[in-house]
Amino acid sequence: MQQLASFLSGTWQSGRGRSRLIHHAISGEALWEVTSEGLDMAAARLFAIEKGAPALRAMTFIERAAMLKAVAKHLLSEKERFYALSAQTGATRADSWVDIEGGIGTLFTYASLGSRELPDDTLWPEDELLPLSKEGGFAARHVLTSKSGVAVHINAFNFPAGECWKSWHQRGWAECQPSSNQLPRRPN
Repeated sequence: MQQLASFLSGTWQSGRGRSRLIHHAISGEALWEVTSEGLDMAAARLFAIEKGAPALRAMTFIERAAMLKAVAKHLLSEKERFYALSAQTGATRADSWVDIEGGIGTLFTYASLGSRELPDDTLWPEDELLPLSKEGGFAARHVLTSKSGVAVHINAFNFPAGECWKSWHQRGWAECQPSSNQLPRRPN
């Protein structure tokens, strides 16, 4: 049996204390032990605010797109591991395809859109200059920029990968770094 770890504050960490067992959906074998007890969530939030979010905001949209593409390539190289894990939930390969390869494909799509349609800058001019005076001496332009902070997303259990990447898209381009969390399913 393995202990499920969380990536917090730049390192893999395992909780300490009372844990839950996650069982193979078909055989009933205990596969994973999971707990969040002992994990310093306040420190993780602070790390995201002080380190993760500023690093993401410093990247241009083209750099963010390249990062997404690199993540997608890595995940694609590991897809057979994901299928094996998904089989432990009782899902067939066909059941898992939508989430695993669909989720990875979503990342490739976002990376492609970002590299083609967004500026190579940390600012995103939203529209053309808007004249504010009759003679044209004053004008305005909406510019999108990153917000400070951290977004916490709790995603659907049945599509963990696809939902996670949709969450990234909602915040990753012009706002803040998401801290996504997959919650284990509650026993019946």
